[in-house]
Amino acid sequence: MRENHLEDYFSFLRFPSVSTDNQFASNVRECAEWVSQKLAAIGLESKVVSTAGHPIVWARNEHRPGRRTVLIYGHYDVQPPDPLELWDSPPFEPVLKEGYVFARGATDNKGQILSHIIGIQETMEQDHDLPVNLHLVIEGEEEIGSANLGPFLSQNRDALRSDVAVVSDTGMIARGVPTLSYGLRGVTALEVKVTGPKMDLHSGVFGGAVANPITALAQLLATLHDREGRVAIAGFYDRVKPLENWEREAWRKLPVDGDKLVLKETGVPELFGEAGYNSLERIWARPTAEINGIGGGYQGKGTKTVIASHAIAKLTFRLVPEQEGNEILELAKTHLRKNLPKGVTLEMTNGHSGPWYLTDPHSAIGEAAQRALRKAFNANVALIREGGSIPIVSQFRSILGIETLLMGLALADCRAHSPNENFPLENLEGGIRLNKAILHELAR
Repeated sequence: MRENHLEDYFSFLRFPSVSTDNQFASNVRECAEWVSQKLAAIGLESKVVSTAGHPIVWARNEHRPGRRTVLIYGHYDVQPPDPLELWDSPPFEPVLKEGYVFARGATDNKGQILSHIIGIQETMEQDHDLPVNLHLVIEGEEEIGSANLGPFLSQNRDALRSDVAVVSDTGMIARGVPTLSYGLRGVTALEVKVTGPKMDLHSGVFGGAVANPITALAQLLATLHDREGRVAIAGFYDRVKPLENWEREAWRKLPVDGDKLVLKETGVPELFGEAGYNSLERIWARPTAEINGIGGGYQGKGTKTVIASHAIAKLTFRLVPEQEGNEILELAKTHLRKNLPKGVTLEMTNGHSGPWYLTDPHSAIGEAAQRALRKAFNANVALIREGGSIPIVSQFRSILGIETLLMGLALADCRAHSPNENFPLENLEGGIRLNKAILHELAR
């Protein structure tokens, strides 16, 4: 890889483009300006588009009649680096160590989107053009829900008209194994508040005479699952689309043992989950109900003998085809009301949501993606779904009417969102080859 490519990568990583914290707003804007200037320097028409939040970088080449139009999406914003004390090196001072670059954003998503930018740069240098009409949309709010990307797509629907979207913001099943993700779970959130007395009470004076909201909440949350881990909400599984036989067979042939991988990565003493499915099937194709946070009462040092006035819990439900988020929330609310213990009241507030995504990896564009992946990595392609959610993929479908090719370059141990995030240079180089290959294949 050329030395100036590495310099660009390091310059990109030095911007503390943390979107969730307003104290970094100027850094986010500076990062957007750097990206736009980089794209202009390689021969694209580029601009920084202001939004109600952080800006979007939009670039394009000269569009010519009769060519396919491809939209490449990525994001330049990053997660907060905390906790800082767990980093081996400063999070915004990139370090190259044994072939890996360590920095916040190294994988998610600066390394992955930069590989596409460099691929475009090298093609432009060699051919003075690209084989397709191109849009590059690189946003600054992916890590906080992409609230302003949907409106941007809607406002510019005609100008952004494309045949397909390409995204590298997902993972590879194993090092050196090119991976096409053709499905994602959706998500919908719910916050629950259980209230008893109008204020905290002395547990000696009132204990035994009034219901304890924390106890009631614990009892209520325990009704969400049976002892085998299956969600106990009536109707929860009614719409779930079963796995295709070819999927289960293909996943069994993957060059990883999913159960061992989960045990190694998580450090749990043993696996647990819905009976009849292995770990990869549970993560990629089965819905869940998760308790993401719980709180109430005294949290400080030592003892404070109180009965808290209220307790809260934050829930999310991962959705799979053909589940609908609003319907799942209503089923969950009905279940919680029905199982609410005596002596307390219940408030429920809907949170964020994003739909599931599923596309056909054996379609014409799916086959093109597989050819490009094989060409870039010289290995058989793994076809997988993923357990996380990328709501923008569904917006590409609903707003622009296009399917998305998820061609990830992240490794399982990249530590995205965690201290010591890293990205191997071999994947940066692989991403450069992949960009050239996918644009060539889609042009056909």
